[in-house]
Amino acid sequence: MILLTVNKVTKHYGPEPVLAGVSFDIRKGERVALVGPNGAGKTTLMKIVCGQEEPDSGTVEMHSSVRIGVLEQHSEFAPGRTVWDEAREALRDLIELAERVEDLANQISEADHAQRAKLGQQYDRLSHELHLRDGYNLDHKIERVLNGLGFQEETYLQPAATLSGGQANRLMLARLLLEEPDLMMLDEPSNHLDLEATSWLENYLCESDQALLLVSHDRYFIDKTATRTFELYNGTVDAYPGNFTAYTRQKTERLEVQKRTYEKQQIEIGKIEDFVRRHSAGLKHAQAEDRRKKLERIERVELPREIAAPVMGFPPASRTGDIVLRVEHLSKAFDRPLFSDLTFDILRGEKWGILGPNGSGKTTLLRCLIGEHRVDNGQVSFGAGVKAGYFDQLLTCVSSDALVIDAIRPSHKEFFEQQRRDMLARFGVTGDMVFQQVSSLSGGERNRTALAMLAASDANFLLLDEPTNHLDLWARQALEKSIKAYEGSVIFVSHDRYFLNQVADHLLIVEPSRFRVIEGNYDTYLHLVRQGLAGGEGIQAGVAEKEVKKEAKKEKREKTARPKRKFPFRKLPEIEADIAAQEARIEELHGQLATPDFVRNGQQVKAAQQELDQLQEKLTNLYEHWEEASEMN
Repeated sequence: MILLTVNKVTKHYGPEPVLAGVSFDIRKGERVALVGPNGAGKTTLMKIVCGQEEPDSGTVEMHSSVRIGVLEQHSEFAPGRTVWDEAREALRDLIELAERVEDLANQISEADHAQRAKLGQQYDRLSHELHLRDGYNLDHKIERVLNGLGFQEETYLQPAATLSGGQANRLMLARLLLEEPDLMMLDEPSNHLDLEATSWLENYLCESDQALLLVSHDRYFIDKTATRTFELYNGTVDAYPGNFTAYTRQKTERLEVQKRTYEKQQIEIGKIEDFVRRHSAGLKHAQAEDRRKKLERIERVELPREIAAPVMGFPPASRTGDIVLRVEHLSKAFDRPLFSDLTFDILRGEKWGILGPNGSGKTTLLRCLIGEHRVDNGQVSFGAGVKAGYFDQLLTCVSSDALVIDAIRPSHKEFFEQQRRDMLARFGVTGDMVFQQVSSLSGGERNRTALAMLAASDANFLLLDEPTNHLDLWARQALEKSIKAYEGSVIFVSHDRYFLNQVADHLLIVEPSRFRVIEGNYDTYLHLVRQGLAGGEGIQAGVAEKEVKKEAKKEKREKTARPKRKFPFRKLPEIEADIAAQEARIEELHGQLATPDFVRNGQQVKAAQQELDQLQEKLTNLYEHWEEASEMN
């Protein structure tokens, strides 16, 4: 079933088209990743598809019954509503259906015999719909989504209006997931999610039967979720089956075929042009004229379009001592502990990635290392010959009114203009862009300017906080190559698992009560997790390890002592309404079996008896469910 058809859509901003005849369709259950370089028009296309903008020409057609859900980037929550209230509001239609079923159950229990049959039919139909839509477990659904996206139970009753920007975005995503539209439009859904929540979202989307149009710069996320990939470039869309890895392979193969076809045609055209040029005025004039006409009829093969990755590069790093950074017993807390007793060494040439849940203090740790935050306890010391450079993605050290070309002057005042332009060009900041004000830069341009500033600083130890933010997939690949080729040492924070995997040779996992050091990359970490070793064996544990193990054993004992649920969580009134409905139906069947006319029909009696047996078994389970829910409350 085709949910959505986009046909020859165009859109202009100024003389050049952003979209130049885009056409595609999305079918039920398809998960489509929309990829392309920054500025290609991905957000514009998403807005046109969901009706937030009108195309200049072309059409967007949807199946009449299709519900589209859009991940909004700006959140507004009703005053007084809690996180739980906002999440529950997404299930308004299911809540109303459940209330209708409960109301019917109450009516059945009070109705006379004549009314029960009619009410029972309504109840059966609506309760069946509620069952199909998993409406008997609304609270469980909400808990699952909120927990999966990183909301702790203690935040459920927090006023939604008091959430931070990242938390508010996560709540908007939770609402969209709970609404379960036929087609979800997700623009960078993994922003503001830590690695655990991102992994949960991937699994949730893959288990869902909803269609998806996704824009993301997270290659792991696209690879896990996408079943088709649309490349938007030069105003048009090319569709490829499969995820991002499959797309890159097919794209390479397609480019090679197109290049060979183009080159072969160019050779043929050259031969014809040469013949026409040599014989247009000679004895073979007629043949030359025929070939000239043939040349005009040839449908020219265009040189294949290829997305050019920017070239990024850091200059050679000066040599340091063997130990670049030594951290001893480092602790930091604000209103709560972030990390404690952190101890590790970084050696020359090593590249460390920092992992940890949101709020674990990863950025704070980097700022402690460069001296921007005072530590509560412990010591940070740099080795011989070390010159540290900090990646400032916000360019806070540069006036917003300054020109881009002046941004690298603080570190290299002796640079001539051409030298500064050359340094900026290393990171794709070229042309008139270098004379723009810093305040006018896009996120990706600002990021690349900050990287150029870092490269100009002559640092031999780089501290990077989310260096891939705002970079498109091709710029990220270029940055990976440049960091891998960099001869100095690096420690960085990133939510980009692909970047972590490609660049890191050590991982520092930071948690409030412990830290871990893994020698290896993100794949190494995942392997240890799958082997059940991420909690200890196979990993160099921090000095807080013993205390953590004690807490883990205590928690395990407490969990063992707690009664385990046999049934999914449901509120008592919901179970009681279901019990009343089952009892009413059983009473109705007993009444029918007591009627002489009814019992004369053997088939009716047999069917009624079978239904009674099923109802009785279900009622027994409901009683057990009610008892369990009573004990848990």
